[in-house]
Amino acid sequence: MASGKQDKAKGAAHKAAGKVKEAAGKVAGSGKTEAKGKAQQAKGGVQKGAGEAKDSHKKQR
Repeated sequence: MASGKQDKAKGAAHKAAGKVKEAAGKVAGSGKTEAKGKAQQAKGGVQKGAGEAKDSHKKQR
């Protein structure tokens, strides 16, 4: 299982890659690529949130 720090880092990476993909889709006029970028950003947000929850849970123990 990934640690909270790992999840937060991976989540941030997914969000950044998703923003690039979304921008590329807008420039290219590809709604499909733009949507994939938005979905990747959402995935990154969820993963980052999971990492924050893990860290918070560890601190409460």
